Amino acid sequence: MKTLFLGLLLGAFVCAQSPAPFVPNYDEAKVGTYTLPDPLTMNDGSKVTTAQQWRKRRAELLQLFAENVYGRTPTTKSKLRFEEKLRDANALNGLATRREITVHLTAKADGPKMNLMLYVPNKRTGRVPAFLAMNYGGNHAVHADPKITMATAWMRDNKDNGIVNHRATEKSRGVEARRWPIEMIVQRGYGVATFYYGDLFPDHNDGRPNSIIPHLTKDEDWNAIGAWAWGFSRALDYLERDKDIDAKRVAVMGHSRHGKAALWAGAQDERFAIVISNDSGESGAALARRNFGETVWRINTSFPHWFNAKYKTYNDRVNELPVDQHEILALIAPRPLYVASAVEDQWADPRGEFLSALAASPVYKLLGKDGLSAMQMPGIHQPVFSTIGYHIRAGIHDVTNYDWEQFLNFADRHLRQT
Repeated sequence: MKTLFLGLLLGAFVCAQSPAPFVPNYDEAKVGTYTLPDPLTMNDGSKVTTAQQWRKRRAELLQLFAENVYGRTPTTKSKLRFEEKLRDANALNGLATRREITVHLTAKADGPKMNLMLYVPNKRTGRVPAFLAMNYGGNHAVHADPKITMATAWMRDNKDNGIVNHRATEKSRGVEARRWPIEMIVQRGYGVATFYYGDLFPDHNDGRPNSIIPHLTKDEDWNAIGAWAWGFSRALDYLERDKDIDAKRVAVMGHSRHGKAALWAGAQDERFAIVISNDSGESGAALARRNFGETVWRINTSFPHWFNAKYKTYNDRVNELPVDQHEILALIAPRPLYVASAVEDQWADPRGEFLSALAASPVYKLLGKDGLSAMQMPGIHQPVFSTIGYHIRAGIHDVTNYDWEQFLNFADRHLRQT
């Protein structure tokens, strides 16, 4: 009886010390009131009315996001070295040439590296535009082709997907293929480049020592999202040297956490011709000040290794953030931007993603573009293809063929040479 009493007492103490469970709000009536910071107002309160003034404001916003959300990504490039490891000129039953390139990220021979896989259409005239995206399970996971080199880096355990003891097995080949309609993309005349995001930062709380960060800087201020965004730019460094790719027509695309990284990469690196966010949600495309679905507190609690330390100080005072996510979308201007949502992905706040894109439009209009042409959230499967594009589709948090069809249509409109 005494043991039982002590157990109950201890359990009550633990429960008393544990935080209350997070209950997301999915009721628009409970979103609350908020005022968004104006992307066209300088830190000193002056208004931005010209493109020249916007360049100064742009630098301010980049600094604010670096200080308060994503951390400071190093501006100096490491000494990259590119090594082609494999080439298959008959990939996809002859549709494409597949190459595997090891990108050595520092000067050290045994230093960190990422493994880039590239598909180039065999039927082409001149250099082709391309999509660049990270994958979640290694390059071998995006297609069942047994010739693709198996990734050896740390991965989250998932026996159903063939990840055992944090390593990929043969069972993991092609497990992400449904998210990668590579044949369709290649047949539309685009290259496809991808790399495993864990090559830059293993996606767990203690991933920093095995990430790229210690090799580049002693600054503790940046974290996983910054590392993945940095990786996008290093992949583009390679594509600039590839004779088959038009590096001035590369679209960077990311889904979910990768979408957050794609936005941060596109905001910092103006070489990306198009930036695409798919279901990127909180701290991605969705407005942080909306109390809907995932919140700043929830994402920092679940994934403390994604953002910088200061961002966590805004967990319970999000309205004091000096920026909001419409401003990271505005940093893409005047380049084409596409934001995609899914109706059942309420966690990512689809309406918040749409409103964020709409709130970025004034910057696009200042720079002579139309921004987002829809003033009201469009219906399901009614894509908008203005300079800021948007769609919401049926279904869950995922990347589907429907999404890719819209990305391709958007790219056709904005990247195709006339």
